[in-house]
Amino acid sequence: MNKISDDILYKVEKPARYVGGEFNSYNKDKSVVDIRYAFCFPDVYEVGMSHLGSKILYYVLNEREDTFC
Repeated sequence: MNKISDDILYKVEKPARYVGGEFNSYNKDKSVVDIRYAFCFPDVYEVGMSHLGSKILYYVLNEREDTFC
């Protein structure tokens, strides 16, 4: 994983878009899952993370033991 230095983050307008680690995010061992799913939303980070449909799909996929989203 790449580490973003503090001096760069001070220059970024909305650093939460880039640092990850949101509340209620799943963290599974990627070596034991069969499916890895990259979920994308065609808008800015804040819109995608507040979209109810995205949250439902993210929850449903991560509730499966064989899937990491």
